[in-house]
This record gives sequence, structure tokens and C-alpha cells, in this order.
Amino acid sequence: MANDFVISNVKMFKPNGSVEVANIHITNDKISAITQGEVTGAKVIDGKNKFATPGLVNAHTHASMTLLRSYSDDKALMDWLQKDIWPIEDKMKRRDIYWGAALAAVEMIKSGTTAFADMYGPCMEEVAKVVDESGLRGSLSQGIIGFADGDKKLAANVELYKNFHGAANGRITVMFGPHAIYTCPPDFLKKVVGEASKLGAEIHMHMNETKTEIEDCIKNYGKRPFEVVAETGLLDLGMLAAHCVHLSDNEIEIIRAKKVRVAHNPGSNMKLASGIAPVTKLLDKGVTVALGTDGASSNNNLDMLEEIRLAALLAKVDTLNPLAVPAAQAIQMATEFGAKALNLKNVGRLEEGCKADIVLWDMSGVEWQPNYNPTSLLVYSANSAAADTVIVDGQILMEGRELKTLDEEKILAEFKACANRLTGN
Repeated sequence: MANDFVISNVKMFKPNGSVEVANIHITNDKISAITQGEVTGAKVIDGKNKFATPGLVNAHTHASMTLLRSYSDDKALMDWLQKDIWPIEDKMKRRDIYWGAALAAVEMIKSGTTAFADMYGPCMEEVAKVVDESGLRGSLSQGIIGFADGDKKLAANVELYKNFHGAANGRITVMFGPHAIYTCPPDFLKKVVGEASKLGAEIHMHMNETKTEIEDCIKNYGKRPFEVVAETGLLDLGMLAAHCVHLSDNEIEIIRAKKVRVAHNPGSNMKLASGIAPVTKLLDKGVTVALGTDGASSNNNLDMLEEIRLAALLAKVDTLNPLAVPAAQAIQMATEFGAKALNLKNVGRLEEGCKADIVLWDMSGVEWQPNYNPTSLLVYSANSAAADTVIVDGQILMEGRELKTLDEEKILAEFKACANRLTGN
């Protein structure tokens, strides 16, 4: 059914960071016009006391890890992964992946996220089902560890691409997901290059997350991670690189030259004590820096508005410069730059001809008063419960905080059953 409605008289975040009052006309899946003045139509959403931004893009997460939220905390990354997370993930079944992702979809919609890049596995086709049913956009990758069953997981990523890339009216896209340099040796990465290049697929990979990762890479291969990965040809396919916390000047130059897009995960990096990514250096080089939450067991939520605030504040602390990553740029990192990171076309901006992926934030709460600057208030004052209406591809997924595409009560019940089976609680 065709969509045709107007968001009237709304304060709108413009691509240049300014704010103007306008009417946003939506026809089918696109913003068909932006006008001023009175409007009439079959459906008008009153935008008074609302702030319209592009939908937030979570550029790196593991959606079904909602099942492991609070299961293991306050540990170093490798201890956390090897002793706690990987063993319980081995117990996950197909229905766990589905209901974990379904709860993630509820959490994302209710906090203003409209698109996400997910790397997990197995059974990523279950996440694709959730994307289709929820109305969200999803860039999906099979998480590939190149040791045990590496070839099998690589083949699963090939099938995921063939079966789902471009599905759900284009809302689903697929990348290849080699996990990291410490789980995918260079010879195996060359296999990934061979398969992904046949399909024209891009890469989503963890890169330079911890100092230990860097030290081990130098010990094993005599070079830093981006230098090793560049030699495999992986970067020539197009890469979304998660974390990028510890980078040498040469690696930053490789990222710039190869047009690698970076997913900055401030909350997860802080919680795991991984360090602070050199965001301002990357931005100054013209690198696309997006924002991600990482999984809900290392964050521990999927709240992109929180990541926006953390990205802005952490950059200021890191550089001792209060002008680093101002509020408008932080929003841009979570919207326009997020869309670029996922290689989504005509997404992430409120302009005529762009996809109608829009969030209306309710500005009636006390934390929005006085309302001198909605952009500043969204970044530094608001919380994600202010997400009132969420639209993706012209479809209303939530209006007045009421979900339209998902049954939250059923999802929560099924999710709890899965979590209880996994952990025995």
C-alpha cells in the first residue's frame, strides 16, 4: 500500500546542522517535498513540539547478543570472549538468534534507530526475517572465525548474500564478516577476498580494538593489523571497520587512501577499557566515522542517542578541546555518516528525494526546557525515550511510542524463555 502523508510544522535538522521549521511530505518510500506554510492531506502528523532528524544508524552491533546482556561484565576483552561469551554462544540455536534479534529490534525502534549493521552467526537468516518483519534496515554479515569450520562459515556468508542481499524491498543488504585479525589469519582472509569479490560484496570486520591485538599481530606477522589486512586485498573490496581504537599514522593513511569507513563504539570501548579512538584525526583526514553500540553484552544497551553523547564528550576529553565534535557533527556521525558507512544510498539526510527514514523526538519533556537549540538539547540533554515516531522507507514503525510492526509483549516472553534456557536462570 502506498504511503502518502505529511509531517507538519516540525523543527527539522538540516544537513548543514541548522534547524528550520518545515513540512516534510512523504510519498511511498521517499521525502517528496519539504515546504513551509499550512498543509492539508489525507494524513497529517502534527510536528508541533517535535524535532525531526534522520533515523539513527547503528554502524556496528551484534543484535542477538541481547540474550547475554549482564551475563558477564567488568572483564578484559579476551577473558570476556574466551571464558564467558564464546562458550555460551556455542549453545545458541536458531530460535535464540531470532528472538534475540527481535528484542533488539524493539529496543532499536524505541530509541530512534532505523538501520543497523549486524555481525553474528550462525543462522543470520533469522536476523534477516526480523529485519523484514520489523521494517528496519539491516546490513547483515555472517561472523566468520577462520580456524575451526572457517570454510563452512565462509560458505554460509556466501549463501546469506545470495539469498538476502537486496531483500525486503532493498532494506536488507549483506556484507562479509571476517571477525578479526586474531581469528582470521591472512591466508584465510585471502579466501574471504576470493569469495566476496565474486559477488561484489563489501567487508565488515573488527579492527585495532585493543593494544593486545596490535601487539600479537606484530609478533605473529611483523606488521600492524591494517598493514597486514591491506596486503590480503580485503580493503580493496570496501570495508566497514569496527572500533579502530589504536591506529598508527601509517594505518590512518591506509584508512584514508582505501576509503575505509570506521564504526566508532565509544560506550563499548570505555566499558571494556579498550581505549579512545582517534576520532578527530580521522575526521580531519576526511574519513567517514560512524557510530555503533557494539553488542548489548559489552555496552550494555542499543541506545544510539547515548553513543552520540559519548562520542561528542569523549572527543572533547581526548583532545582537551571543547570544540571537538560539536553537537551537530555528532548527530551527523549517527545519521549521514552511518548511512555512508553501511553504503546505503539516499539515506541519512532530510532532503527531497532521500529515503523517508525519520525520527520525531518529543520536546515536551522537562529536559528539553528551555528550547534554545534542539540540536544541542538532543545531544547533551535528551534521553532516547523522547523518540516518539519512527519512520523507515516511508512506513511508520512507531507512532506516539506505540510499535506498529512488532508485538513487544510476545517478543519479550519468547526472549525470556530463550535466555532462561541458555543460562539456566
